[in-house]
Amino acid sequence: MSRFVVFDVETPNRLSNRMSAIGITVIEDGVIVNEYYSLVDPEQPFDYFNTRLTGISEETVAGAPTFPELWTRIEPLMSSGLLAAHNASFDMSVLKKCLRDYEIEWKPYVRYLCTVQMSRRLLPGISHKLNDLCDYFGICLNHHQADSDSRACAEILLHCIDAGADVRQFIRTCSLDR
Repeated sequence: MSRFVVFDVETPNRLSNRMSAIGITVIEDGVIVNEYYSLVDPEQPFDYFNTRLTGISEETVAGAPTFPELWTRIEPLMSSGLLAAHNASFDMSVLKKCLRDYEIEWKPYVRYLCTVQMSRRLLPGISHKLNDLCDYFGICLNHHQADSDSRACAEILLHCIDAGADVRQFIRTCSLDR
């Protein structure tokens, strides 16, 4: 694997079926080569908890693209490498729900890896929360900000690879069929 598309999403409410922000960090041949960030109008109400956690509110996303508008911009990037996320089951689930609910066809399945799973195998006995791993590796983090979280996850992935992780062991498949 030489190209990874590391992403992180923030959500507006406990339903976790829409995005309010997405951060994407691209790794190519062991180097971060691209970063992308956008707020997203989820077209749903925000829960107080999520707004307090992320700082994103209905006012913040006013004028931001909806997911279908954003997807036309980010699909080429999301299709350009192996997806990765920290606690990937969450981010993949939100992505899948957005594609399904907006009836957007992409692929029947997508391959991805999870840096939580990788770090658990490589670093047993420590906490694998994003902020704790960032402290461990000395990575700057503005937690629950999608751009910072995706960048931190990318750096964790690079640390895992440098430590000898065989990425192929951690590849999973997510079905995007409805």
